[in-house]
Amino acid sequence: MRSIAVVVGGLLVIGGGVLVVSADQQRVAALQEAKAAVEDARGEVAELRAANHGLSEKLAALQSQIAEQDAQLSDVTGFLQ
Repeated sequence: MRSIAVVVGGLLVIGGGVLVVSADQQRVAALQEAKAAVEDARGEVAELRAANHGLSEKLAALQSQIAEQDAQLSDVTGFLQ
């Protein structure tokens, strides 16, 4: 009876060790996936910032052009032309 208890206990210890190792491997894999997702997101953010900067420059140019045209339209005397 003791030998059966020792064998079953040993199997439980080995099984528990295997579960711990497996869980640790899954945790490491999940951590690597999360790091990869963060790097991808950082790359996308950098691309979007560059695009946003370009659009901001275009917007500033268009706003100044609109201001000039607005000044020409509001000049009823024709003095600015």
